[in-house]
Amino acid sequence: LLHPDDREWVLRETEAAMAAGRENDYEYRVIARDGTTHWFHDRGRFVLAENRPFCWQGVIINITERKRTESKLAEMHAQIEQSHDDMLSILNQLRMGIAMVDECGKFTFLSQTCQSLLNQNSAKALGKSWEQVCPFEEQDKTQLKQMIRSDAAQRARVPIHFQDAGKQSRWLEIEVQDDPRDPLRKIFFLYDVSDVYDLRRLLEEKTQFQDLIGKSAPMHLVYQQIQDVSLVDSTVLIEGETGTGKELVARAIHASSNRRQKAFVAVNCAGLENDSLLVSQLFGHKRGAFTGAVADHIGLFEAANGGTIFLDEIGDIPLNVQTSLLRVLQEREITRLGESKPRKIDVRVLAATQHNLNEEVAKNNFRPDLLYRIRVVRIILPRLRERREDIPLLADAFLAQCRAMTTGKRVEGVSHEAMRRLLEYTWPGNVRELKSAIEFAVIRCKGFVVQGEDLPMELLESNYLQTLPDNVPPSPQPPDERQRLLAALENARGNRTVAAHLLGISRATLYRRLANLNILPIE
Repeated sequence: LLHPDDREWVLRETEAAMAAGRENDYEYRVIARDGTTHWFHDRGRFVLAENRPFCWQGVIINITERKRTESKLAEMHAQIEQSHDDMLSILNQLRMGIAMVDECGKFTFLSQTCQSLLNQNSAKALGKSWEQVCPFEEQDKTQLKQMIRSDAAQRARVPIHFQDAGKQSRWLEIEVQDDPRDPLRKIFFLYDVSDVYDLRRLLEEKTQFQDLIGKSAPMHLVYQQIQDVSLVDSTVLIEGETGTGKELVARAIHASSNRRQKAFVAVNCAGLENDSLLVSQLFGHKRGAFTGAVADHIGLFEAANGGTIFLDEIGDIPLNVQTSLLRVLQEREITRLGESKPRKIDVRVLAATQHNLNEEVAKNNFRPDLLYRIRVVRIILPRLRERREDIPLLADAFLAQCRAMTTGKRVEGVSHEAMRRLLEYTWPGNVRELKSAIEFAVIRCKGFVVQGEDLPMELLESNYLQTLPDNVPPSPQPPDERQRLLAALENARGNRTVAAHLLGISRATLYRRLANLNILPIE
């Protein structure tokens, strides 16, 4: 029996062929008595006698096996097409770019990632030489050509640095392999390593600035100021709240200067309340200079000779000691207690305070001439709440320190809830308080991730998670613009060109911002 789906059209085609006296040629299905389906191919024509069909002459061929083979081939073709689509999808999802070139170096394939890395459309790049398409410098192209010509066993990744269409700096590493089907054809594997090179640069900067961490605008200004003052021997006053990293900045200045091979001596001026003891510590004493002076003693200024001395909390120095310190800064010589002959010294002086020394001068607690002497250059450190975007970086750094110091406990990260609390807290103790909070949380943490309940109580109590004051931004943003501009002008002694350089902006931009805020630059 004819297959139900074929019966109608086969009869219609047969009748049309008889009426027209033409040959019929078609394929159709027949259902056998056992229920199986078979394919047949008919080709022939009806023979007429007295204008009536007399017989049919032709060939009927059983094509069932052929049809099965065609069906299998069609299925395999569909599978191949699907595999091809799946492979393209996988290639396009890979972070590395893949490209193929023929024996003439012309592109025959570019994955979507490769197109994105090179900023090239596949339709325009195919059939063109890679040298013509890739936006690389000539020396990088030469290096890549040498790698293509070399033996496969001797090849290594080629680092390529170039600017993309948006003028952004980008680093690629390209690996070249032979096409296994034809060694003259090559496969390029492109790896975007821009983040790696940026990290290397940040690590280099971090090493240069010791343990200073931060990528915010206020910290970039601090980094620039450190670089600027490291080139000279001027006295620097570092101002900032407790815990903002004043000593780290001082050490970074020393490490970046030409005195880096000499001593760095830090003095906590607030730790010695006895005037004589402070003078002795700073300038030294001769045996018998006072009760208990049983031997000659070298002072910290002499110990720092050739290097740098850091006077922390200089605002707490008593007035009579300030007089001696002023003489040292003016004459660059010290006189030990009990001696009359001065000793020449070569010392870079860095000072720091958490006080407003202008107010201390007004209260007669600090000598104005000493203030002018130590504040040749002024670096104002931002509070942590003024650079909240650095909190995740700092938290990760402190977690890494905790992992290095502890065994048997490995805390890898901070949960979203814990990070939200870290970002919302006002941090009166600044970075030092954040470090203590992370160490506390690591001790309490029971898993691999710090949770909100692991943080110190002051971060959990609602009265500490207060609405930020009006003068503190609730989200990461640079410090008050007026304050930044005035600080830069003061550090530059009114020189607007220098101030613009410190701020990292053009002179025209500085003028415009000064005008918008009605600030009259210091001449």
